[in-house]
Amino acid sequence: MALLPYALPRSVLFNLDPEVAHELTMSALARFQNTPLACVWGNERISDPVTLAGVTFPNRIGMAAGLDKNGRCIDGLGAMGFGFVEVGTVTPKAQPGNPKPRMFRLPEANALINRLGFNNEGLDAFLANVKRAKFRQTGGVLGLNIGKNAVTPIENAVDDYLICLEGVYPHADYVTVNISSPNTKNLRALQSDEALDALLGQLQERRQQLITRHGRTVPMFVKIAPDLDETQVGVIAATLQKNGIDGVIATNTTISREAVKGLKHAEEAGGLSGAPVLEASNQVIRQLRAALGPRFPIIGVGGVMSAADARSKRDAGADLVQIYTGLIYQGPGLVKDCAQALK
Repeated sequence: MALLPYALPRSVLFNLDPEVAHELTMSALARFQNTPLACVWGNERISDPVTLAGVTFPNRIGMAAGLDKNGRCIDGLGAMGFGFVEVGTVTPKAQPGNPKPRMFRLPEANALINRLGFNNEGLDAFLANVKRAKFRQTGGVLGLNIGKNAVTPIENAVDDYLICLEGVYPHADYVTVNISSPNTKNLRALQSDEALDALLGQLQERRQQLITRHGRTVPMFVKIAPDLDETQVGVIAATLQKNGIDGVIATNTTISREAVKGLKHAEEAGGLSGAPVLEASNQVIRQLRAALGPRFPIIGVGGVMSAADARSKRDAGADLVQIYTGLIYQGPGLVKDCAQALK
């Protein structure tokens, strides 16, 4: 951080309930973004432009979805030096998410467990925040991540995704279809062969209509889980290509607890993120790259706690890298370190 070592605010925040700390941080970012106080957490953006799926990213480091579900801190996050920021997951209607407590720190493992459950204020509020943001005007790339409401039956999930795609399309540099959160019942079933093919086919059909309507093509990515075997990854890769999807984000959080056995909170339900996910995520990236060939865009995310971890994602086959839990544990300086390491 420009004016304050991150160890100081981290020590305060880590003495608070994780969700309370999260809300305080996001409220501060929202309130003080685009003001002189943004210099407290700001970093110069490393210039390392790369073009993927027809979009030019200012550098290879992005903010992963999930931190800013309502899109209210896009400029505050962008000021940390990210080349791209992804916000959401947004659902058509507002929903509270799962009961609290639903976020847990595992500091011995540099990890978090969350079972938030797509808590967000709904599509209309999300779009109002997105429209106010100035990040795209400064050259930043904005990804908008879409999902389904918890009350929507899984057999009707495509309806929610289509509503969200219609809403976010004019305001996104790319759209991410989230089918991999472990915290919405049955959501991961959409990763299966026939369900994924049906969902992506209808989304692609709607996108063709939106291309005609808006006169621009917005790339569509799909975010998948780390808890997949090589056969499942191969089926997903083939389905993405069949349906003309532009890229894949690998990976979401894991339901495995193998790496954190015996630690406090390790048995809490939800998705595990942070350092323990690094190798599982990298393995999926390697399998995707082998299945998809050298040119298909892959964004790697999961377990990036250092510049070396970011390089490991590139070595596994990722074109771009996102961070989330690493930002919470290491602070905004991680953004610049990773961007510089990949330049």
